[in-house]
Amino acid sequence: MNFDRNWYVVKVISGQEDKVKNHIEADVQYNNLQEHINNIVIPKEKVIQIRNGKKTVRDKALFPGYIMIDAELKGEVPHIIKTAQGVIGFLTETKGGDPIPMRKAEINRMLGKIDELAEAGDILSIPFVKGETVKVIEGPFNGFNGTIENINEEKRKIEVMVLIFGRKTPLELGFLQVQKV
Repeated sequence: MNFDRNWYVVKVISGQEDKVKNHIEADVQYNNLQEHINNIVIPKEKVIQIRNGKKTVRDKALFPGYIMIDAELKGEVPHIIKTAQGVIGFLTETKGGDPIPMRKAEINRMLGKIDELAEAGDILSIPFVKGETVKVIEGPFNGFNGTIENINEEKRKIEVMVLIFGRKTPLELGFLQVQKV
């Protein structure tokens, strides 16, 4: 029955992703079209900010200005999405063209699903030890060296203290983003 359901990318006004999501959900509920829209996702990451000497954690959109919708684009559904307040339009190949669905690999990466290599997580041991020096090999801090402060085995992430402009800064990184020095 849901053969035409796919994930689509919708361009929205940057910074208003949550408002747009709530607005679309309300319109879908009002028009009783819940069976056509399965999920609306705003991929986010937790960011640690230091303000006035205090550490605060907040959610930050991974792709500012974009939301992902798992929908069956039939009948009124595309119109409701396009006309929602704050929506610019669907991601298309050409201006005014048909919305293009996301590829399966993109969906899995967005939803944080584990790839085949990580599925063997029970067999793999933790390759790092607390206090060990590592080098960041991926991301904005590529090339920086740091010391492992904490290891989160469940998330397969480590907290690394990196010296930036003479100050120690904590980074949460995946096991594949660092290498032993």
